[in-house]
Amino acid sequence: MNAIAPTQTIHQRVDALDWPRIEHDLDQYGCAAVPQLLTSRECDALSALYARDSLYRSRIVMARHGFGRGEYKYFAYPLPPLVGGLRGALYPRLAPIANRWNLAMGIDVRYPPKHADFIRRCHDAGQVRPTPLILQYGEGDYNCLHQDLYGEHVFPLQVAVLLSEPGRDFTGGEFVMTEQRPRMQSRAEVVPLAKGDAVVFTVNSRPVQGTRGPYRVNLRHGVSRLRSGHRHTIGIIFHDAL
Repeated sequence: MNAIAPTQTIHQRVDALDWPRIEHDLDQYGCAAVPQLLTSRECDALSALYARDSLYRSRIVMARHGFGRGEYKYFAYPLPPLVGGLRGALYPRLAPIANRWNLAMGIDVRYPPKHADFIRRCHDAGQVRPTPLILQYGEGDYNCLHQDLYGEHVFPLQVAVLLSEPGRDFTGGEFVMTEQRPRMQSRAEVVPLAKGDAVVFTVNSRPVQGTRGPYRVNLRHGVSRLRSGHRHTIGIIFHDAL
């Protein structure tokens, strides 16, 4: 775990991101790439955690549930320092965007400034199981388009960080989103990522400005088929699960 940076370093790194550009891309496309959120060493250290079963509360084999092919594991509490640090540092930057979106969509829910207060809200409602996860794909694996909804309390944005190097560790395996607007065909968005890059994206719905004001569109995300190699990803989901 020595390769994993202290939480304070993560907070400083997150604060230094180009948040106006990230917010603009989220408003325009429902997702935003974040170059080099993690170092190569940090990525390797997180990938190495996959074999440490004591860190996880459950393991999901996607094919058993019709989710695709591949597998993922949900971390147990306490989260690894880097994972918990990312969750705590990213949430305060995303909460104002989430609140603005909910206001535009006529949704009454507002999110507190601190992640700990939002998690308390989840736990008071019985959503007590941690949701940050690590995903592993091999050749031929993929993740079907889906939404990560685990209970009544849902934070509308989440983050995934690619831990492997495209072209060296794997080929294929692109992050994909689809957006369904009313009375229109679905729009696809592919986000190219390098090792250590992150993507911030919509969990379920977001507002789009129309000629008569904002309206709600639904989004799903997934991963295209790996053509070769192995791919690891960390997923940072901000609400806990029932």
